[in-house]
Amino acid sequence: MSMAKRNAVVVTHTRLRQSGTVVSEAVSQLRSAGFEVTIIDNTEAPDFGVSPACVTDDTEIVVVLGGDGTILRAAELVHCTQVPILGVNMGHVGFLAEFESFQIDEAIRRVAEHDYSIDERMIAHVDVWLPGATKPIEDWALNDITLERADRGKMVELSIRVDDVEMNSFGADGVIVSTPTGSTAYAFSAGGPVIWPNVKALQLIPLAAHALFARPLIIGSGSTFTIDILDDSMSEGWICCDGRRQRALPQGTRVMVRESRDTLRLARLSGVPFTNRLVSKFDLPVVGWREHARNEASGQPLHHGHTFPTAADAVSDRTDEHNGKAEG
Repeated sequence: MSMAKRNAVVVTHTRLRQSGTVVSEAVSQLRSAGFEVTIIDNTEAPDFGVSPACVTDDTEIVVVLGGDGTILRAAELVHCTQVPILGVNMGHVGFLAEFESFQIDEAIRRVAEHDYSIDERMIAHVDVWLPGATKPIEDWALNDITLERADRGKMVELSIRVDDVEMNSFGADGVIVSTPTGSTAYAFSAGGPVIWPNVKALQLIPLAAHALFARPLIIGSGSTFTIDILDDSMSEGWICCDGRRQRALPQGTRVMVRESRDTLRLARLSGVPFTNRLVSKFDLPVVGWREHARNEASGQPLHHGHTFPTAADAVSDRTDEHNGKAEG
């Protein structure tokens, strides 16, 4: 009997394709594992509000060779499909990429054997109402939607609402609205908190706002941020989704951001928790200087030989049912 054809798409960028053998090796390994492979290495962003071409529905998996930026490109190719993305990181430690490049053989073997689970990531939906428009321009983001001033020398004047209640208005360089996935990207650099990926929320972070109460706001997934560019704003606005799809917004534009009905499916090969990724990504000093000094002075091992219960003990009876559900 003949096996049904298995389709994989490899997403990378031209520089990586030209500079070494890793892309061609990955492709030949996928082919010998029985996949038909399509390579996409153009990283140009589509226009804001224009749905780019998607991978076909019979694609089994999209393997991304590159950093988190290449994954944002791949997210466009699977948007509105159920096709999962497996990121193989070719840059420094990434948050979205699952595997480092030297593990690529194992990654492909496990893809061939369906040996992975699916991590569903929330994405944000944005409606842009231009002045006088009868319908919105729609876009989306896996990481973040930034609304910034178009004119570098001036501020953009914004009014911020949550579920139709006005919270604040201020002049600023702009605001970032971020998903939990995007909380470790631009939003983090702008002073926002890290939000764990299993939290369903959106956060808004003002950028250099001229206001006393311009703090990050975090809303639940049923809520909506509405950002108006005031009619008398000194600067026009500029919107950008995931650092890719962008356009100018005139004064009087209304931008509404909420949780999308779609999700992005990330293939996960390891059970490495997000917290571990966080520690390695930011190289966190997990032993504080006080504890460090105490240990040096006493020559004692950490915690002086006490054994403390771990969080894993507390949830061990729950994880089995969770893992059963997570397998994709």
